[in-house]
Amino acid sequence: MKTLCLTAALFSVSLASAQKTQLEFWTISLAPLFNDEMNRLVAQFEKENPSVELKWVDVPASAMEQKLLAAVAAGRPPAAVNLSSDMAVKLVQQGALDSLDLSAAQKKLYFASPLNTFTFDGKVMGVPWYWAPKVVAYNADIFRKAGLDPNNPPRTIQTLIAAAKQIKDKTGMYGFMPNINGINMLFLFQEAGLPILDKSGNRAVFNSPEHVKLLETYVDLYKKGYIPEDTMRRGFTAATELYSAGKLAMLITGPQFILRVANDNKAIYDVTRVAPYPINLAGNVIHTPLMGFTVPKGVKDKALAQKLALFLTNDVNQLAFSKVTKTTFPSTVKASTDKFFKQGGQNAIDQGKLVSSTELKKAKDLTLVYPDASKLNKVFKDNIEAAMAGQKSAKQALDDIVKAWNASL
Repeated sequence: MKTLCLTAALFSVSLASAQKTQLEFWTISLAPLFNDEMNRLVAQFEKENPSVELKWVDVPASAMEQKLLAAVAAGRPPAAVNLSSDMAVKLVQQGALDSLDLSAAQKKLYFASPLNTFTFDGKVMGVPWYWAPKVVAYNADIFRKAGLDPNNPPRTIQTLIAAAKQIKDKTGMYGFMPNINGINMLFLFQEAGLPILDKSGNRAVFNSPEHVKLLETYVDLYKKGYIPEDTMRRGFTAATELYSAGKLAMLITGPQFILRVANDNKAIYDVTRVAPYPINLAGNVIHTPLMGFTVPKGVKDKALAQKLALFLTNDVNQLAFSKVTKTTFPSTVKASTDKFFKQGGQNAIDQGKLVSSTELKKAKDLTLVYPDASKLNKVFKDNIEAAMAGQKSAKQALDDIVKAWNASL
């Protein structure tokens, strides 16, 4: 009799589970640091939606696009997917994302600029989540060894480059690792007030003498050994590793990544200070990549998927996420006014949060929308790498990119 009762109970539990709607959402590289917060979100959504069983899956940034395209092609996409703005551009163009049907009140929850980042041809293709203007984390010990004053960090790009050269000359260690791999030079051009497209948006114009001069600055640094050899190959990942190992003096980073330094090497974290990202006065803007949540094509219940995306990015949950990361900022209006963001402190994480908060007014996601983004971005990347390797002059590289782009635009 007991066996029968137990079997019936197990069958009842199994049936109840089977009757629940199975939902899945994906994030980019948040595990294991933020497991507790993601699991809290899962539990809260299930509590508010008792008929749903929610699963969180964390995906490395390098695998996200391919994994999502495969899931959409197989007819088994997740309900909501965390994408960066540049990923969203490519996936919208490949028809992998569905538009959202937001009311005027729902749109007003978010700042206009971040929401516009996920709006394509008048259609909202995602809701914004978190962002954080870049800062400069720097090693005070290396500064002292190089004869630099840790209390007076570089305030402009020019003084940052000069400091980096002095650090390499005096200590043998690298001063900084600029974010120039992939298509990142496009953002440096814009931060310098230099246009990428003409006013019509139909022609590339980034081969002017000013553009060439800016690219030549970094080619020269690379050629003379002032920036690491794998700058173009591994970019920010390598920079974070070098900084955490005490072999890089300055790390240009979103303040949220200072937490990774704290976890990787406490001794380096303890001598880390934080300064504002050096503004180029000509542009007066800081490229600030934005994260958001999107709904893929082919979800079974689009309304429920949209409900999940809105839940993950609502005021309460954006503020909670910021308090856990300590260094990211909400894209919702109400959450951004919380006093938490104005609190400073002595450690690098608190410094990073406070410094970054003062830069928000200059923050903008400078990701551009243009046809055949994947193809044109590869042309850009390949030619910039050729210039850095000395296979082409900076002018020839930019001329070749612009020619190829204008044949497609």
